[in-house]
Amino acid sequence: MVNRQRMILVCQGTGCISGGAEQLLSSLKREVAKLNLGESIEVKRTGCHGFCQRGPLVVTEPEGFFYSKVKPDDITEIARSQLPGGKPVERLFYRDPITDMPIPYYRDIPFYSRQQRTVLRNCGNIDPEDIEDCLAVDGYQGLRKALHEMTPEQIIREVKQSGLRGLGGAGFPAGRKWEACRRAPGDEKYVICNADEGDPGAFQDRSIMEGDPHSVLEGMITAGYAIGAKQGFIYVRAEYPLAVKRLRVAISQARNKGFLGRNILGSGFDFDIEIFQGAGAFVCGESTALVLSIEGKRGMPKPLPRPRTAEVGLWGKPTLLNNVKTFCNIPLIIIHGSEWFAAKGTERSKGTAVFSLTGKVVNNGLIEVPMGITLREIIYDIGGGIPGGKAFKAVQTGGPSGGCVPASLLDMPVDFDSLTAAGSMMGSGGMVVMDEDTCMVDIARYFLNFTRRESCGQCVPCRVGTKQMFDILDDITQGQGRLEDIDLLLELGEAVARSSLCALGQTAPNPVLTTIRYFRHEYEAHIHEKKCPAGICQALSSPQGLN
Repeated sequence: MVNRQRMILVCQGTGCISGGAEQLLSSLKREVAKLNLGESIEVKRTGCHGFCQRGPLVVTEPEGFFYSKVKPDDITEIARSQLPGGKPVERLFYRDPITDMPIPYYRDIPFYSRQQRTVLRNCGNIDPEDIEDCLAVDGYQGLRKALHEMTPEQIIREVKQSGLRGLGGAGFPAGRKWEACRRAPGDEKYVICNADEGDPGAFQDRSIMEGDPHSVLEGMITAGYAIGAKQGFIYVRAEYPLAVKRLRVAISQARNKGFLGRNILGSGFDFDIEIFQGAGAFVCGESTALVLSIEGKRGMPKPLPRPRTAEVGLWGKPTLLNNVKTFCNIPLIIIHGSEWFAAKGTERSKGTAVFSLTGKVVNNGLIEVPMGITLREIIYDIGGGIPGGKAFKAVQTGGPSGGCVPASLLDMPVDFDSLTAAGSMMGSGGMVVMDEDTCMVDIARYFLNFTRRESCGQCVPCRVGTKQMFDILDDITQGQGRLEDIDLLLELGEAVARSSLCALGQTAPNPVLTTIRYFRHEYEAHIHEKKCPAGICQALSSPQGLN
């Protein structure tokens, strides 16, 4: 935490802004000035604090009082609480959902206290549009160390030894990718940050770019030095205007401070970054499709067999492509060392995972947890359990390409390998919780509808196979399912997964395959009994459907 003076931090992430936080910020500044507190108290913006469901959020430091669901009428009272002898505004404290007891300090709220925030270390603590705030919390210190104390080979060795895996979905070892790109022949190389984030309900990359853009830049610059690149691109979807704005501000500030451009920090290393705004195509999360999109072509995966992007990428040159969260970990690994990073997580999944926790859970928001934490700890200890005392049914991880994990696996550790074994995936970090009122057939239909519509249409298994699977699911939810439909879905799903050109098609059947694997009885009820156990499918819930 920056500690220049007393502060009132007002969340200016997209979620809080949508609730009127910009007005709160300007009103607080006026009230503080009116009370002649401007010399002793700084009112400033921050990025997302994570607890989006409770926004708009205001935190006072150094006490750490946490005010949630703040309204314009609360501003005067918050400002007056900063006067000598002033008392905190207790009615705005977070209240425990079980005991209804107020919890004054954000550090004591289970949603925060049970997290391990490293990638999110600065989000909610610094002004994302002020590079001085970033420098005050050791921003760009990792870059200084990398440029002046380490060779590119030493940097890559640290990244390899840390065990960091790509946090955009595939989980490929980051150090191995960096090493392959470093060794690839050619003097012209590129670094790309994949900030497209196309999963419905996922907002972690957006929040990081909005709340701590300089960490993304620092990781990319360090990567450029390590692999021998001079140019970087941030591929961010155009639907993220605030993230784009703050990235532009950060890039301009970094240039002015000598962290970008020619002869960075007197090292002789040249590197610059541009922003490329994507049109929102889900398939552009695939590396070759993303590369083609930057080149001005239609975003479609290249045909098989295709070389790795690290060897033949942007404009045919070796290209290092990593996710926002992957790059944010790099400064920490450089500063603290690979052993520090590798001490977190599990044997094969090191570090932390950032999730957008949404759906039927009491505490919705952005969380960061150590790899290996159980689903139960996330959903019940951090998430606060299921609203209304209803039963937990399943959680879908990894976005629309992930699988649905049932209640019987609540104590399963959350890491790359465990989720894959359960038929799901880590993905980019979406986590949607479902309760007893959720129809799993309808859920499979919903996610498959998304992936089939996002298919680029280039290969038959994905273009035709997902359409056939969707039509079967639609028939089942309409009460027109046949006895052989379940086995046909399994057969089609396995064929689509096995023979599709890219990961979009290869993972599209996951919601269907896992819901049949764990909730086959619901499919059978829809088909044999013409009944939706959850009462969601209208054709099977109306009097006509029941006859």
